[in-house]
Amino acid sequence: MTDQDIGQDTRYEAVRSRDARFDGEFFFAVETTGIYCRPSCPAVTPKRHNVRFFATAAAAQGSGFRACRRCRPDAVPGSADWNARADVVGRAMRLIGDGVVDREGVAGLAVRLGYSARQVQRQLTAELGAGPVALARAQRAHTARVLLQTTGLPVTEIAFASGFASVRQFNDTIRAVYAATPTELRAAAARTSRRTAAPAAGIPLRLAHRGPYHAAYVFDLLEREAVPGVEEMSGPVGGRTYRRTLRLPYGTGIVAVDERPGGTGRSSTLHPGGWLDARLHLTDPRDLTTAVQRLRRLFDLDADPYAVDERLGADPRLAPLVAARPGLRAPGAADPEEYAVRALVGRAQAERLVRAHGKALDAPRGTLTHLFPEPAALAETVGPLAVALADGTVRLDPGADRDDAEAALLAVPGLDARTVAAIRARALGDPDVAPPGADVPDTWRPWRTYALHHLRAAEETP
Repeated sequence: MTDQDIGQDTRYEAVRSRDARFDGEFFFAVETTGIYCRPSCPAVTPKRHNVRFFATAAAAQGSGFRACRRCRPDAVPGSADWNARADVVGRAMRLIGDGVVDREGVAGLAVRLGYSARQVQRQLTAELGAGPVALARAQRAHTARVLLQTTGLPVTEIAFASGFASVRQFNDTIRAVYAATPTELRAAAARTSRRTAAPAAGIPLRLAHRGPYHAAYVFDLLEREAVPGVEEMSGPVGGRTYRRTLRLPYGTGIVAVDERPGGTGRSSTLHPGGWLDARLHLTDPRDLTTAVQRLRRLFDLDADPYAVDERLGADPRLAPLVAARPGLRAPGAADPEEYAVRALVGRAQAERLVRAHGKALDAPRGTLTHLFPEPAALAETVGPLAVALADGTVRLDPGADRDDAEAALLAVPGLDARTVAAIRARALGDPDVAPPGADVPDTWRPWRTYALHHLRAAEETP
């Protein structure tokens, strides 16, 4: 028996036990039905010889399978690998998730990665079973389904808001992926009492995560850091709502995410996970995919808490901390360039920058009145860092090479190694960062960022 056979048998056991810990890590398809599912699908387990496994939903779709209507495999958390990995495949997946292929095409993706389009196509296809166009197409289909089922936007508007080049392409893709027309998808949502909302009411979403999620720590951190005018936290502990403004490729957005325990999804060992409830107000619905991915990075929703807790829980110093806070996350940043500036100047100065240089929203909501200033507007007040961000000397986008970004940051006058480490951990989402001089042993690799959050939560920061 080959290693591949053993790996597939292990995956089949996960399917047979409906183990949600593997949702998003792989997908399985049933040849007799033509349907692909998430591992935790509650349907009757198919026979082993009828099952095929895929690394991505796009690969399953490319092989002619359609999405299961019962388990909705497109709604699972993303694979934790894409945020953790620093190689070209991980960087490409982060960029595709941010909507780069829709906005700039495969050529734009390749330029950002520093490879040729042919090399990017070859590497993604070899490892994931689908190229960048297919991966982006699967993402567009998911975005379209969300808009169809949660908003009252006209179908034609949804087609272009999802990134499709034509209504015909939109209709063909929806039929291929969901075995239903766009109108049938919307009608099915109405029958199950999922009321569609008017655009003014925002887009309601459930941001899925795997495993336990220690929301209190994340919301505590965001509350301490909140910059007035750009962010706000309201409600009592355990039921808070975090809101913030976003500058997006096509317009602006105001997003709200709830802490409420009902969204944390406490459940059985084999069916762990849950979601955070969110609502998005976008001036242009084409920004939905990008806004969702930025929230997922901010709240670290694609993490694998099982892998993190298993490694860190084996350390005598960290074991009681992990036991006390299972599923502790390492928050990222909704806007990497904004976080870099804030890490340098501090919260109080960031508030002054917003008042002096932030762009006022056309339609403020409560205390949310401004977008955080763009780096170009801060060249005179913030100095070399703002200049480096504005001219591209420092790149912090989802596809940036983390080592290159760190080297560029260290070359910026006024930035010390500790601030650069914070930017690498938060703005670049690196799960394995240790500040210089800290007592952080190598046995905590590759999750040293998470270890430091545990120490901070227990007020033991080195």
